[in-house]
Amino acid sequence: MSAAHVAIIGAGLIGQSWAIAFARGGCTVALHDRDGDVTAQAMEAIPASLDAMATLGLIQKGEPHTIYARIRAADRLEDALAGAVHLQENTPEDPRIKREVFAMLDAAADPDAVIASSSSALLPSDFVTGLAGAARCLVAHPLNPPHLIPAVELVPGPATTTETMARTRALMSAIGQSPIETTREIEGFIMNRLQGALLDEAFSLVDRGIATPGDIDTAMRDGLARRWAFMGPFETIDLNAPGGIADFMDRYGQAYAEIGRDRPSRPDWKSALQTRLSDHRRAALPTKDRADRIRWRDARLAHLARLLAEKDPE
Repeated sequence: MSAAHVAIIGAGLIGQSWAIAFARGGCTVALHDRDGDVTAQAMEAIPASLDAMATLGLIQKGEPHTIYARIRAADRLEDALAGAVHLQENTPEDPRIKREVFAMLDAAADPDAVIASSSSALLPSDFVTGLAGAARCLVAHPLNPPHLIPAVELVPGPATTTETMARTRALMSAIGQSPIETTREIEGFIMNRLQGALLDEAFSLVDRGIATPGDIDTAMRDGLARRWAFMGPFETIDLNAPGGIADFMDRYGQAYAEIGRDRPSRPDWKSALQTRLSDHRRAALPTKDRADRIRWRDARLAHLARLLAEKDPE
């Protein structure tokens, strides 16, 4: 748990969700929007989200009041920023707006505060280039809503320091998020690039008349997503072949090469990449532990199947 003070700039849905995530993690939170009515509406909406979390057992029943008490509305930007070690910006996806906002934040925030943007599409260099404090700026992109989906992408700009990345990763981990780092700027970051590749193939299958949209959704929902809900693609294939990920790449590499022959950026599986991936997986999961992990996977799938069979919550 963290006792850090955090400023949330922009009190829309993402800002509200971030406020909950930071406050749940023990931070004190100042929530600010240039439109005071938006801030007031956010403060009115947050208790309902906390009560829903308690109803589902995601937080203890006595916690909504405690968490909410850590969040306060700040009418003035200067008041929100005072003492904050981390600023989470949530303004529209417009580089002109973000440049103006980041210039204000950089001028008004404490000198050692990290300034992070929730941007889902803009690169840091789109709005911090030339900024005096560019070294402390980055993108910290969540999936919506971050208080329910822990992944957050940390994307540095050209001037972002390793200290800024390390501090942001440590804070996100401390509040229960799952930070993901890119080593440099890249369009779409990580999650949108992965999603984009899958969507392109899904659209192609429908466009060519191979499958209906409904069947594509079923293939994801009742197929691939079952394992991907709690394992990534590398761990999934590592557990799917008797000899692990290298064995999977040997067994199925040619088939996937034929499937992806028209994909321009497809890497060669029979390369140093195979060794890198295998070394990574064996460091994470020694061969002697694979059988236990497979049993763990099957138990998780059984629990997930039981959960999904339950009636949808009202």
